[in-house]
Amino acid sequence: MKIATYNINNINSRLDVLLRWLEEAAPDIVCLQELKSEKNNFPEQQLKAAGYNAVWKGQKSWNGVAILAKSEIKELRDDLPGGDEEFTHSRYIEAFIDGLVIGCIYLPNGNPYPGPKFDYKLRWFQRLSDHAKDLVDRDLPVILIGDYNVMPTELDTYKPEKYVNNALFRPESREAYKNLVDQGWTDAIRTLYPTERIFTFWDYMRDAYGRNAGLRLDHFLLNKKVAGRLADAQVDKHVRGWEHASDHAPVWIELADSDLPEKEETAVSTETEKPKATGDLASLLSRAPKAKMPAKLQPMKATLVREPFDDPGWLYEIKWDGYRALAVIQHHQAELISRNSISFDQFHPVADALGKWNVNAVIDGEIVVLDADGKSDFSAIQNWQRRKDGQLVYNVFDILWYEGRDLRELPLIDRKAILEAVLPTDDIIRLSKAFAVNGIEFFHAAEKAGIEGIMAKKANSAYSAGDRSKEWLKVKVERRQEVVIGAFTRNAGTEKLFSALAIGVYEKGVLRYIGKVGTGWSEKKQKEMMAEFESLITNVCPFDVEPDVDEPSQFRPRRLGAKPFWLKPELVCEVNIAEITSDGKVRQASFKGMRKDKNPKEVVLEVPEDTTTMVAGVDETQSHLKIAPHPKKAMSKKIKPEASFLDADKDNQTVKVDGCPLAFNHLSKVYWPEDGITKRDMFNYYDQVAEYMVPYLKDRPMSLNRFPNGIHGPSFYQKNVKDKVPGCMATMPHTNDKGEEKEYLVATNKASLLWMASLGCIEINPWFSRVQSPHNPDFCVIDLDPDKQHFDQVIEAAQEVRKVCESIGVKCYPKTSGSTGMHIYIPMGAKYTYDQSQMFAKIIVTLVQKQISAYTTLERMVKNRDGKMYLDFLQNRPDATIAGVYSLRPKPGATVSMPVTWDEVKPGLTMRHFTIHNSIARLKETGDLFRGVLGPGIDLQETLLKAKSVF
Repeated sequence: MKIATYNINNINSRLDVLLRWLEEAAPDIVCLQELKSEKNNFPEQQLKAAGYNAVWKGQKSWNGVAILAKSEIKELRDDLPGGDEEFTHSRYIEAFIDGLVIGCIYLPNGNPYPGPKFDYKLRWFQRLSDHAKDLVDRDLPVILIGDYNVMPTELDTYKPEKYVNNALFRPESREAYKNLVDQGWTDAIRTLYPTERIFTFWDYMRDAYGRNAGLRLDHFLLNKKVAGRLADAQVDKHVRGWEHASDHAPVWIELADSDLPEKEETAVSTETEKPKATGDLASLLSRAPKAKMPAKLQPMKATLVREPFDDPGWLYEIKWDGYRALAVIQHHQAELISRNSISFDQFHPVADALGKWNVNAVIDGEIVVLDADGKSDFSAIQNWQRRKDGQLVYNVFDILWYEGRDLRELPLIDRKAILEAVLPTDDIIRLSKAFAVNGIEFFHAAEKAGIEGIMAKKANSAYSAGDRSKEWLKVKVERRQEVVIGAFTRNAGTEKLFSALAIGVYEKGVLRYIGKVGTGWSEKKQKEMMAEFESLITNVCPFDVEPDVDEPSQFRPRRLGAKPFWLKPELVCEVNIAEITSDGKVRQASFKGMRKDKNPKEVVLEVPEDTTTMVAGVDETQSHLKIAPHPKKAMSKKIKPEASFLDADKDNQTVKVDGCPLAFNHLSKVYWPEDGITKRDMFNYYDQVAEYMVPYLKDRPMSLNRFPNGIHGPSFYQKNVKDKVPGCMATMPHTNDKGEEKEYLVATNKASLLWMASLGCIEINPWFSRVQSPHNPDFCVIDLDPDKQHFDQVIEAAQEVRKVCESIGVKCYPKTSGSTGMHIYIPMGAKYTYDQSQMFAKIIVTLVQKQISAYTTLERMVKNRDGKMYLDFLQNRPDATIAGVYSLRPKPGATVSMPVTWDEVKPGLTMRHFTIHNSIARLKETGDLFRGVLGPGIDLQETLLKAKSVF
């Protein structure tokens, strides 16, 4: 028997949410609180139509409680014994249902504390306790259910210190609850989850639900007569995320028909033990850098290729047919997160099993439902929560972080070894093994077994979060395509709810029609889909061009009178297709299931790449990584703690730098939360890098890009520093192109750099020109700004810039941006104006764009770039700045904008090669590779003449 409680917080305004949940969860008995409905306004008929009888007591704009049941309800009382002259709201109702006495409770909130409302809360609590004494030892099974507005322990709140003076967490409230339980009642949730933070309420404010800043306020107290039947208890947390949902989520318990056998006491812990690190495991982990658990992770993606291949440098795995999910495990709890950062709360058995694993880790895998033959069934996973058909399994294939170690840069084969050593496997959590076998034979074996496809992964590949990598490839037995549903159609004379779906994919920002799918669903599935369609029906066609959905084809030469019902493009499904025809339409499409984990705007036509080209490209990349001198060496070296110029035991300190006293405050404040990097670490970096960096800042006006609360906090630009700088700093008055009078900071030495850092300037943004020649830049910059391109294409574009420059006798200097692109500098020697510098940059990028126009553009407006890489020459203008050389960037990983040699600008180079941890060590090895940027510069007239002759 399934019994639930749900604080609905206004039953009439949230009736659609309640009915949706009742249909999904199908509880036998439900207690509701905060009806906010007068007795004659209660939606009895709608609930009756949903299969539920009801008894209730309500008051306008106030509380109100109700009990719903599929069986007959006999009301026993509609209030507690006794009385109170203050705040007489409907808070208790009691009924007899299926042999159970059910007491439905809404205990007074009591805020603000102290005050008469809190005093009333304690009096009401005493009335409840007195009545409970009369119920606890009865022969009948009794359950007291509802919103108690009490957090009994610190485990019941995400932040105990925040609620010290809140009526929900006051010692008096907690003591009253404890006294009640001590009568002999069993707290169902806490009994089944003795050490876990289980929340049932999330405030509407400040995205509490998104941050899981929750409280446990909803409780089930069972007397001895029924406690032995307690089989399960859960929170339907996902309901809290529904549109217009209550601030509470439904909570339910499951009762067996009779008492369950008592568990034998054992000295062995029920938790999975931490694996004891072997020498091999310890050695593997020691190679990974220490780091805090990363946040806001995205999974590494694979590239689709046409056919299988065999190569000794690759590992092969099964491609599972389910939902990709990252699992974040910490403090005996686990959260499953989709590729779009949505919580998979519906798969709570997986999270529960992972929560028993006594470690802190981030792992990657696929949630599937296996049929009787052990094959994953995509349609079954969509219906699992409702039907529980098939076996729910989490196939784990990678590990990203483990007990303070960031494993993402380790080779895949090492991450696999760590995962196999530490992962506790059972019926739900399973290791998805990789095989060093013949890839072609492995594919054919998968094909014979009816498996969706295989994965091929380079054995020494790093984990590139969010990237669609060439080092992970997927080969499908059946061609699958994710599509957006733009309409359903209904043929003339049909009795079906719909005949087909009109489907599309996004191309250049618009939804393009690619045909129809008319098979693959049952009558029951049609009803479920139509329920989703109804709220999305619109008069507006979502496709860029309205299609003829009744168009005859080679395979259906006559019209069927199909009428379209357009839908807002918010639903994604997956289809099997035989092919994409020459006119861009799907052939022999079959519906496989809805995809709740996909963002419609990201659904594009997935075109398989040539296998041979992809594999050869990755092999070349891996070969390069073995010989690239500077990035690989630098990655293993860290800033030495003894290099710090700040005292390790002080959080605030004033230090004299270049004769200028500078205050460094809140040194322990974390600026890069994913990596645990603090303000102190940032100051130490800029102190050490100053000897290399100051020559590129000296005498330059600065734009201050301030991040006072770290990389994820609000940021703002500050250019005018009038009356704000210490007396030891230099400034320059300047009227910008808008006629605004400003006073810029002018950098002169290390003190200038560290003062900017003390303001929260994570990145440093100098002008291209100096105060001695403000209208004449010292260098011309070409900024390669990718959109959806892999970084290898940025590298290819950089090499094209180099070719053009070398062909006209111009030396250029590359550096990583520290973000997604690259910057290429050409020395100008302050001999030419910004307009002349910009004109020269435009000539170069125009020539480059002709060579690689398939994925580059000179279009300034983002919306007009069609997803192509922008070859930015317009940075060469007064007042413009980009992240300076050796600057940190406000990006996860604390990356650095680092000069590189042209020999290093090859596939495999990434922004992660240069970070706050290794850049100083690299500089001590390589010296300043950017010195030529400040040289005498080119002869522009001579260079243009040469360009004219060459091109």
